[in-house]
Amino acid sequence: MQAIMTSAATAAGWVGALSTAAAYLLVSRRVIEPDAPMFQLINMLGGALLAVSAAASGAWPSVTSNFVWVLIGVQALVGARSGVRTVVGRVTGSFSRWRGAGRAWNRATGR
Repeated sequence: MQAIMTSAATAAGWVGALSTAAAYLLVSRRVIEPDAPMFQLINMLGGALLAVSAAASGAWPSVTSNFVWVLIGVQALVGARSGVRTVVGRVTGSFSRWRGAGRAWNRATGR
């Protein structure tokens, strides 16, 4: 049973390492943007799997580092979601100002 758990933790570490490398490669090649949710999700998955592998090995500094990595990804996703709402609010507000300006123009020109 111990050998199976060790193998699973090792496999998780390899998948995590490959995931974070793949995310970096995709951003470097401009396949995805650094602020894309997919980039953050791949990084979070990689960090979590690396943390599992490190915990199984007792490498607590690495566990902590990868946990922080995951938290940064969560913060980026949450920040991106609220940022979208802010941008939508600004655009919607801009459109309502344009509509108001259009009505004022129509009144001024008698249309």
